[in-house]
Amino acid sequence: MTNQYETVFIMTPVLSDEQMKETVKKYQQYLTDNGAEIVYENNWGLKKLAYPIQKKSTGFYYLIEFRTENGGLIRDLEVQYRRDERLLRFLTIRLDKHSIAYNEKKRGMKKEKAVVAE
Repeated sequence: MTNQYETVFIMTPVLSDEQMKETVKKYQQYLTDNGAEIVYENNWGLKKLAYPIQKKSTGFYYLIEFRTENGGLIRDLEVQYRRDERLLRFLTIRLDKHSIAYNEKKRGMKKEKAVVAE
């Protein structure tokens, strides 16, 4: 059975733009190499944290939404996250049918606004 997941991770703000892209690429590659299909990605950019983490008050946020049949992939992905010093925090959740529909609707509204703005 295919499940859809959403993972958000916060990278340390001391990374250069190149290092940030390299980190994201690493996790994209990890997911696709292990049979996951990436549905959507969004770079939220540099944001202020609600509270300091490792004496840092900002971080680069990145979201990846993906589908996989391999339930063990999530456990292995989170082990990779824990080992990576460039990450401050991460969260991975399984989406139910209502969350999937909401995300698709939200993405559709963004596309409509972009077309109207042009």
